[in-house]
Amino acid sequence: MPHDYFAGPIAAEYEDRWPEIHTPAVIEPAVRFLAERARPGPALELGVGTGRLAIPLQESGVPVHGIELPADMVAQLRTKPAGDAIGVTLGDFATVAAEEAGHFTLAYLVRNTIMNLTTQDQQVACFHNVAVHIVHGGRFVVEVLVPALRRLPPGETFRPFTVTPAHVGIDEYDVATQGVVSHHYWIRGGEVETFVVPFRYVWPAELDLMARLAGMTLRERYEDWAGTPFTSHSVNHISVWEKTSKPAGL
Repeated sequence: MPHDYFAGPIAAEYEDRWPEIHTPAVIEPAVRFLAERARPGPALELGVGTGRLAIPLQESGVPVHGIELPADMVAQLRTKPAGDAIGVTLGDFATVAAEEAGHFTLAYLVRNTIMNLTTQDQQVACFHNVAVHIVHGGRFVVEVLVPALRRLPPGETFRPFTVTPAHVGIDEYDVATQGVVSHHYWIRGGEVETFVVPFRYVWPAELDLMARLAGMTLRERYEDWAGTPFTSHSVNHISVWEKTSKPAGL
């Protein structure tokens, strides 16, 4: 079972610590994109969190079920209007069986959450788990960054990704293991609060191979939810795979 890094204050203050991802300008295009590929549903969100996308997606007419490891994040979901309407299975989304397995038209995993699985085996298992949950022809959507190794000066392992008066974020890379540790520093009330969490970065081509092993085929890849073409200069990607065959080994 993966370690729960998002318990306690991180869950309770999730929206306050990352306000930039909770704006309509960020949420609305993502919900439109997912709804177009999910209808009629149901959809499965891996790492449903506080319901940032699940609630508006369900309100758009697509039933949503979530998987979430931290119970504290689910508790925050339940405090929101319509949050009680989202069914949630507690557990590791790489392995746990959710309700209605085999009936979802769409599964999705957003905001780099695939990287919370810190080994390649766990990431491969996630694709297989999704394949079990979605129908033939169903889609799996992943939003994740493109590893920023080209932006690392020779010999350096640290790269800032957020620098504001209230929040400084620095990624620490281990190229040999595809590991990255994110260091967050918040300046609040004259004090510095820290949050350190490990990830495993993963390349687009590596994800495509994981999908192939799970019986899925790449159908779409964009730079963002608006459908901007993905290029060699893109720093993020939204990828869509379709379940086209039985996963290998299942």
